[in-house]
Parts: sequence; structure tokens; C-alpha cells
Amino acid sequence: MKITHTEIFRFSIPMEPFVIATGTMHFAQNVLIRIYTDSGIHGIGECSAFPMIVGETQETCIAMAKDFAAILKGKNPLEIPERMNDLLGYADHNSTIKSAFDMALFDIAAKDAGLPLYKFLGGTRRTIETDMTIGIDSPEGMAKTALKYKNKGCRILKIKLGKQVHDDIERVKYIREAVGEEIILRLDANQGWSFDEALFALGELAKYNIEFCEQPMRTWYDDKLPELNVNAPVKLMADESCYNHHDARKLINSQSTTYLNIKFSKSGGILEAQKIHEEALQTGVKCMIGSMLESRIALSANLHFALASPNIVFFDLDTALLGHLVDPVVDGLTYDGYFLDIPETPGIGAEADEFFLEKCESWVV
Repeated sequence: MKITHTEIFRFSIPMEPFVIATGTMHFAQNVLIRIYTDSGIHGIGECSAFPMIVGETQETCIAMAKDFAAILKGKNPLEIPERMNDLLGYADHNSTIKSAFDMALFDIAAKDAGLPLYKFLGGTRRTIETDMTIGIDSPEGMAKTALKYKNKGCRILKIKLGKQVHDDIERVKYIREAVGEEIILRLDANQGWSFDEALFALGELAKYNIEFCEQPMRTWYDDKLPELNVNAPVKLMADESCYNHHDARKLINSQSTTYLNIKFSKSGGILEAQKIHEEALQTGVKCMIGSMLESRIALSANLHFALASPNIVFFDLDTALLGHLVDPVVDGLTYDGYFLDIPETPGIGAEADEFFLEKCESWVV
């Protein structure tokens, strides 16, 4: 099998403004690719650029996608490690756009095998329940949003923090008072605190029964994570500190965290995500599958990977519910309230809406 050409789309999804510690997003800066082969099979991949975190924009992803597509042309898509090494040999980093190519290659391989991706990866079905993320707002506004989600049946809330530390404490206080004690609360500071602020905040917030706190400090304070992990009364989850399996190994060996957050936009896709999961599995460190602002295409791939990864026990796959004003996807992952399901069709099982793609700027390489 050979790759004949690749389609690249500027896959911009309008959305309600979403605020985190590092900035505000007004639309999902996504890129969609479709890799075509001489066997009649094509694979689909999507990534969501989040420049405040990964340093990639939609423009950089499109530029690199054109180069990557040219590199892969004429090569065998079923040799996934070799193809991803081809991209690595051309450019280090750029994990976000690499994840779209990785995803499309796995889609082709699973379709060629006639299996849904989770079965191709060796997985089995299990119950998956996502949390819902609350963007940064006033304490009263966030409490109102939390109550809205609770009334819709949500049982797990992820609270964005990382602004002024005393305001952050008030945010959690108001939310806990609004939703009661039965709802699971998770925190995500998105690198917003210093070491002293993180230690103080987590000490104050522990009384609100917090499951864990993601990425309390900037990654340049990773050397202080072991001290924070030992002294904070809330368990830590490394997110922006963990891009690849080498990061995972260092975090685990230094006892810097209790949990790891795996995201394709950081790992560069499924291949490296499997290696992170394996590092964690060997040491019993539980993982979360997370996402940026992807549509149900990439979320479907995330769910397939989670079903094949037994050490993933936390699920943050809510981005299609977070204010996307359109759904540009046919088939794929579905939500039953906050429980997720995936079709049994070969590959990822999701495709872009052709009417939506007609409005997208596109290139063929």
C-alpha cells in the first residue's frame, strides 16, 4: 500500500469564548487531514492547536502539514513507526500537527484490518464517563455553570483555575457549596501558580474534597514538583510537564506526581501515547486521557485509545460539549449524557461533514 496524496483543511470551529489561565479561545484552531492510498482506503486525522500551551498555531500546523504530506507521499502508511520517524527526522517537536498524521495512519491501518481502532489496538469495551470543564469566570458565574451541569446529570466537574490565588479559592468554595458533596471536583491550574501559591492554595482547597489538581505550576518549576507532591494535601496530575514517555519516566522516577494526563496534541499521537501509558502501567501510575478543543473526530480516536489502555481511569473528553457552535462531524463518538460510546465500524469511525468542508480553505499535497 502506498500514500498517493493528502488533503489538508483549515478546520476552524466557532465556539463560545473559553477562558483558562493562559488565555481565551474564541474558536477551535483545528486542522483536518485526509491521507489517501492506492488501495482505496483513506485515513482521517485532526488536531487542535492551543498556542498558549503547545506553542503551535493553526498557521504553523498547516505549514508543517504541507511539508509532512510531501515527505510521506509514495510511502507505506501501514509502517506507522517508520512514517512517524520520517516526520521526526524532518522536524523535532510540532507534536500537535504530528498527532493528526499519526491518527490518520492508525485509521488506515485499522480499516485495512477491518477492525474498529480500539480492537486493532487490543482493547475491549468498558464504561467511559467524561467530566465537564468549567472555564475561568467569577466565583458566582462558575458556581452557576457547575449547577447547570449537575442538573443535566454531570457527576464530575473539572474547574479551571490559575489566576489570582485567593480568587481561585473562592471559585472552588462557591462551586462546592452550589453542587453539594456528591459531585467529584477536579482542579486544573494550567501552570498558573508559583510554588508558594500552589502550596497555599492546595492546603486551603483540600477541605473541599478535591480528587486531584492538574499542573499547578509552570513547567520551568518541574524541579519543585517532588517537594510540592510530598507536601500538598491534594494529589497532583502532570499535564504540560508530560509530553512524551521520557517526561513520564522522569516525573515518575522523581516522585513528582501521582497521575499523568495524556493528550495527543502533546504526545504527537497514539504511538507515543502508548509509550507514556506503558511507562505509567509499569509503575502503577494512573492516567487521564485529555483533549484540547477537538471535534468528535479526534475525540473518537481518543476514546478508541482509552478503551485499549487499561491504566487510563480518568476521562476528560468533553470538548465537543464545551461551546462548539457547530458539529462538523458525521458518525463517530456519541454522548449519552456524559457517558461515551463509539461505533463498531472499521477505523476511527468518524468522518468530516462534506458541507462543512466545502467552506474550509484546503490544500492537496
